Amino acid sequence: MTEKSHLPADHPRIAPARVGVLLINLGTPEATSYWPMRRYLKEFLSDRRVIEANRALWWVILNGIILTTRPKRSGHAYDKIWNRERDESPLKTITRSQAAGLAQALDGKLMGEPGWQEAPLLVDWAMRYGLPPIAERLAALKQAGCERILLFPLYPQYSATTTASVLDKAYEALQAMRWQPAIRTVPPYYDDPAHIAALSHSLETALKALPWQPDRILMSFHGLPKDYWDKGDPYHCHCLKTARLVREKMGLGADRLQVVFQSRFGKAEWLQPYAQDTVEALPGQGVKNLLMITPGFAADCVETLEEVAIGLGEIFHERGGENFATVPCLNDTSESIHMLETIIRRELMGWR
Repeated sequence: MTEKSHLPADHPRIAPARVGVLLINLGTPEATSYWPMRRYLKEFLSDRRVIEANRALWWVILNGIILTTRPKRSGHAYDKIWNRERDESPLKTITRSQAAGLAQALDGKLMGEPGWQEAPLLVDWAMRYGLPPIAERLAALKQAGCERILLFPLYPQYSATTTASVLDKAYEALQAMRWQPAIRTVPPYYDDPAHIAALSHSLETALKALPWQPDRILMSFHGLPKDYWDKGDPYHCHCLKTARLVREKMGLGADRLQVVFQSRFGKAEWLQPYAQDTVEALPGQGVKNLLMITPGFAADCVETLEEVAIGLGEIFHERGGENFATVPCLNDTSESIHMLETIIRRELMGWR
């Protein structure tokens, strides 16, 4: 005799158990005009992991000064590198493509694409700030039957301002779920052999393609207030180890490949040496040919495409430099997808 269900006919049924992978990157505005830029900057600069200043004082500075002036300036920077065809930032275009490439490599499906309903493994992507939000994509994966979800913050080097902020937001979303999925998180991969191999390959490929040889290679990482490092943030150490491992793999000395830090703002001391100060000084030191690589970013974005490739390139030429080039981020290249796949397969062991 068949047992009857006591649930109403329209009660949601339990979907087949699946495993989900959620790639998470920093975020992007939805447009380059004032109000979309303001919304994005407000969310980003209101994050207590990013800005650790006195909250009352920072509220006045943020709302009274920064959000009235910076959206226009930042919008102008984004406008220079905007993906006109898709009407979105390159970061969003590339992150989506990374997710699609990984879905194929993992024999899974990209969430929402044709055939995803039958896939035992689903891959999706989200942004910490802006769209698509982490909570929305976690809920979508859970609704699709993912009882186990691997969170992959796309930050090779750990910082409380990046990796921790992403995970805070994910855990905040989990707090609202009655039936939570099991969660794993991908650890920082700054020294992972697959990551070092991919970075070294990209740098070697760029060097072979140049019609000139660089006198210096600058490895530029996003900056961080020195005070955060003093409080125990390991980001600086992770950056230096990434650089050392790439140097060792490629047989480069510290005098040939130098670490710098970019994107500083405000009057406080940040991690040094500063990228802009270094670029300004190099031509006077006899460095006429400069190559820059940005291994702290998993995908090209406004910092790499506008601040470094355009802004620092202009400064170098203005100070007397002759040749300047940048190495693209790993992005959605085959080497990048292979590297991400290698890490994900390792972290999914026992789940799939």
